[in-house]
This record gives sequence, structure tokens and C-alpha cells, in this order.
Amino acid sequence: MQQTINLREFNQNLSKFISSLHEGDEIVITKRGKAVAKLVSITKKKELSSIQYEALQRILNLKQKGYHLGAKGVNRDELHER
Repeated sequence: MQQTINLREFNQNLSKFISSLHEGDEIVITKRGKAVAKLVSITKKKELSSIQYEALQRILNLKQKGYHLGAKGVNRDELHER
């Protein structure tokens, strides 16, 4: 649910608005009739598009296979040599 309130009302009732946020809620704050900020609940889970989800799955599959990025292996002794 989205609420639109002016800055004065928000300032006067800050704690009320914070506690009224539920998953997915948004509060748009206006100043002189123009939107200046949006307050959203942090529990809102971002949904991936099908293209983003497929890309994520490809990356996770490569990670599971131990995908080599081309970097040379380094051992501890080589790291501390000067």
C-alpha cells in the first residue's frame, strides 16, 4: 500500500508512520506538493525477472563447478615473499 503525506505531517507523526510500515508498504513524502522522498519497508523482498533469475542460476552453476577465472593460483609462502 502506498501513502502520500506532506513533510509537516510526517515530522509530527514520524513514529506512527514508521510503525505502520508493513512488508511492501511505501510512504511518499511531499514538500509543497512535490514528491521529495519515499520511505519503504526493508522487509520487502525484491523479485527477480525471469531473465535475472536465469542469469543467477547460470552464475550459481558455474560457481558449483569451480569456474576458473584465469587467475594464477597463489600459495601462502608466495604471498609473503618480498
